[in-house]
Amino acid sequence: MSAGLSLPPLGLYVHLPWCVRKCPYCDFNSHALKGELPAEDYIRALLDDLEQDLPLAWGRPVSSVFFGGGTPSLFNAAQMDELLSGIRARIALAPGCEVTLEANPGTVEHDRFSAYRDAGINRVSLGVQSFNDAHLNKLGRIHGSAEVDRAIGSLHDAGLDNFNIDLMYALPGQTVVQALEDIDRAVAAAPAHVSHYQLTLEPNTAFAAAPPRGIPDDDTSWDMQEQSAARLVEGGFAQYEVSAWARPGQSSRHNLNYWRFGDYLGIGAGAHAKLTDPAGGRILRLAKSRHPKRYLAGDRLAETREIDVEERVFEFFLNGLRLRDGFARDAFEARTGLGWETVADRVGQAVERGLLEPGGAGYAPSALGWRFVNDLQALFLPGKD
Repeated sequence: MSAGLSLPPLGLYVHLPWCVRKCPYCDFNSHALKGELPAEDYIRALLDDLEQDLPLAWGRPVSSVFFGGGTPSLFNAAQMDELLSGIRARIALAPGCEVTLEANPGTVEHDRFSAYRDAGINRVSLGVQSFNDAHLNKLGRIHGSAEVDRAIGSLHDAGLDNFNIDLMYALPGQTVVQALEDIDRAVAAAPAHVSHYQLTLEPNTAFAAAPPRGIPDDDTSWDMQEQSAARLVEGGFAQYEVSAWARPGQSSRHNLNYWRFGDYLGIGAGAHAKLTDPAGGRILRLAKSRHPKRYLAGDRLAETREIDVEERVFEFFLNGLRLRDGFARDAFEARTGLGWETVADRVGQAVERGLLEPGGAGYAPSALGWRFVNDLQALFLPGKD
């Protein structure tokens, strides 16, 4: 059963939990800012959090850093510079390390991106969601299309052409034509990457409690997805993950590491970490306290536990099957520490059902499996032997 664990690449996720206003569809650990941003106190807490976790990652360089939220761009460039300097003083960043900042067009000043670039940010993920003002208003966003255009112009002026545009579709009242207009505007903005995902009504959100009117039906949503995909291909993008499109060589390294069952440190309120211990034969999962006040008060580590065999199997396939290129057999063994016989029967079932195709050193979703990826992933749920 055991194949022996190997150390995968290591990323660092930093959670900055505040935003101007909580969006009604958002189920992330984000909190509307009330009063002044406690930037300095939070930076100190983050660096202390990192120091506490360092024994779990001694000697390992970080290949990517991702500042997520919330709205990380509420922190100004000087504060991000202080935070990144503190991170570099505590852990080695690999040469060419990808450093991504999530940014909201409504919280970024026109000349801010050049300062972020100087602080060490080399990739930006811009939360556009739509270029249509009416749809942005229904989504509760604090920005309009004019702010989006200014932010994109500022990115290009700063030489930060490695940026992602987040787009949503199947919005309340949205037509297929309007969804394609968003795609066309995004392509024209010349990003390196586009994240394109369907609006879903997640539990414990305002939209779940009071669903908006006019959400497109399943057939219309499918048309939006298929026609948007064709437009993105025409625009020079390739789909490498269920919701991710990139120009050649511009896939998100941080997200790829996550989907390939890599390791990552997680610091900040509500952050999660996954860390491999080959000597102990363990894979650890850490979770940090979710509420910023509790986190700032010093109560940071909420949970540490080992990932058991069935969880390793499911998490590997839950993430890996989202990738267009699928997974390699030796990667499964190295990243989970489990022998191939652990999953051979379930992989065989997926092939027999036409959901997986063998190729190269592993397997990838077929056209049918790509369309019904949830059914494919379900074959690897715990207890499916």
